Amino acid sequence: MKKTVSLLLIVLGLTTALYGCKGGKKNSELNSNAGPQYGGSIVVGVQNDIDSLDPHLATSAGTKEILFNIYEGLVKSDENGNLIPAVASDYKVSSDGKVYTFTLRDGIKFHNGNAVTVEDVKYSLERCCGLLDGVVLNSSLKTIESVKIVDQKTVEVTLKSANSEMICYFTSAIIPKDVDTAKTPVGTGPFKFESYSPQEKVVLVKNDNYWISELPYLDTVTFRIVSNSDSAVMFLKSGGIDMFSYLTDDQVLELQDSHQILTGMSDTVQALFINNAVEPYNDVRVRQAISYAIDTKAIVEYVSGGKGTAIGAPMTPALERYYADYSNAYSLDVAKAKSLLAEAGYPNGFTMKLTYPTNYQFHIDTATIIADQLKAANITVELVPVEWATWLSDVYTGRQYETTVCAVTANLAPSYLVARFESTSSKNFVNYNSATFDAAFKLANNTTDDNVKIEQYKKIQQIISEDAASTFIQVAPLNVALSKNYAGYKFYPIYVQDMSTVYKVN
Repeated sequence: MKKTVSLLLIVLGLTTALYGCKGGKKNSELNSNAGPQYGGSIVVGVQNDIDSLDPHLATSAGTKEILFNIYEGLVKSDENGNLIPAVASDYKVSSDGKVYTFTLRDGIKFHNGNAVTVEDVKYSLERCCGLLDGVVLNSSLKTIESVKIVDQKTVEVTLKSANSEMICYFTSAIIPKDVDTAKTPVGTGPFKFESYSPQEKVVLVKNDNYWISELPYLDTVTFRIVSNSDSAVMFLKSGGIDMFSYLTDDQVLELQDSHQILTGMSDTVQALFINNAVEPYNDVRVRQAISYAIDTKAIVEYVSGGKGTAIGAPMTPALERYYADYSNAYSLDVAKAKSLLAEAGYPNGFTMKLTYPTNYQFHIDTATIIADQLKAANITVELVPVEWATWLSDVYTGRQYETTVCAVTANLAPSYLVARFESTSSKNFVNYNSATFDAAFKLANNTTDDNVKIEQYKKIQQIISEDAASTFIQVAPLNVALSKNYAGYKFYPIYVQDMSTVYKVN
């Protein structure tokens, strides 16, 4: 059955309205001047250093937002949540949902000038899914059973089991099979890698041979690494950077007269993530007590000016077909929290270590509020600020923490956010372990029946909420400050900064 390269029915619930501008300028308004101009440069402030130039090894969402401009998959997302052709010009899916056949785009080239071949596609997919050397670099692709070259334009991918969400994961970067991308990043995206100065900046230059001939507009994009958002505000005011995202509500008020303030919804789920394997958090009553003692709606109001969306489980309301609203499951109830702690053997409370990354003011403010709120339930919070690299190594990868405030990013597939709670997932940094969850997730992920998916994904959210696997707070708003000298910025339903459509206006 032939399918055009667009988003499958399973993710049509991802509405443009949610990810469009809210309280700010709309994307269309940004293009209301005389029209796009070519040339010029921009400096974009980003909150953390990249963790790898290799797209298959990159972990941080902050890294991926930069690499989106360098690398592309067989398909890629547009600003409306549609999957559009990229390295592939078309694809088809077998009637049993197990075989995906991709047709390579005519004339597409890597940044080094070499043509993209089916051998490169086969290499990239096999490298990600573990078929190359047994090491799975992208767990979302581990269901691939084989990658076969049909001819010099066609690649056939066979899955171990049917998966109607799989097309969302073929956004994984296609790279040359004979280039070490960790040292020399080479992709097919609108910008080419020029240089990287650790802890300082990443410089990209225009790809003159990009397959979308009218893009990009800018000649150079510099991603400047800024240690914190307060420094970013200073650089914005002085002209040291031209753009910065993820501003707090207070920072928006400070910059609204001097800059364009663009506001949309992010794809990030912010939470107090809890290490379920560490005492006392391995007791569900303790985790539930924490949830009852935290006023998430107050956090949304204070930290994001009421623009965030309160949630109670790890799925965004944008995926409305599968979303279940558990935002009121743990309405503030300090008495209930104390009662649960007493049942768990902590009648006088306990001391909790809360780790947070210092480069996101959004999370700093949230951690501070949580520490204050938990006092009422006799939980004394010891705040542990760490640099981003330390958070990645110790908290996310090493799982050496008690609780942490941070956010995880979504994907166009409804399974993406909940998959990290599967007991065997390498991304399960909260060490959640539930056989009931695993069974429901397996059913949801393997079926091609959307009604079954809807039922199971809602069941999954109920299980996670009842187990208080973590305390889920909000889908954060995305506040962007942009110099008035630029236009063309677009919001995406995924965590990226697409600089190909941005241009100078004077």
